[in-house]
Amino acid sequence: VFPPPSHPAARSTELSAWKDETVTGITAPVGFFDPLGLSAGKSDEIMQYYRESELKHGRVAMAACLGWYVTASGVHPAFDSKLSSNPLEAAQQLPFVGWLQFFLGCGAVEWLSEQIKKRPGYVPGDVLGAAYWVDNSDEGWVDYQNKEINNGRLAMLAIVGMYYQTVATGNYGDMIFKH
Repeated sequence: VFPPPSHPAARSTELSAWKDETVTGITAPVGFFDPLGLSAGKSDEIMQYYRESELKHGRVAMAACLGWYVTASGVHPAFDSKLSSNPLEAAQQLPFVGWLQFFLGCGAVEWLSEQIKKRPGYVPGDVLGAAYWVDNSDEGWVDYQNKEINNGRLAMLAIVGMYYQTVATGNYGDMIFKH
């Protein structure tokens, strides 16, 4: 909802470029999805910031979903597999050094992504530099980007659902196969 702190809140009255069906992330059946009107009057710079945030949150949510199911399946590669299979309990049982590694790792990724943003030709969300080799004229690349955005959107909803399921019912993991 808020513009990036390093940029002034620029205003634009026309976002037709972001509502065009060829823009990455505008996919059927919804099209341009903004039910709260957060994009109204926003500049292209702010919309690119929003897209980058959506990609980052989607990637984190995809990793969180994977981690949730790995933990719920009883696989704990660290700490001699002594942590609970309930992901919320495992988070509480994680020693300080585990949390320290987590926060330092996240901080390193954030720092690195900020350094990458300074490169000329940076495309929002493209921390690996794929835009140097392909562009949005390649249909396969656009299809890949749309899949990543849609999977990220689904993962954001899924991790909230898994968290709620565990808090509300005490059940965690895949409930389909539990008897």
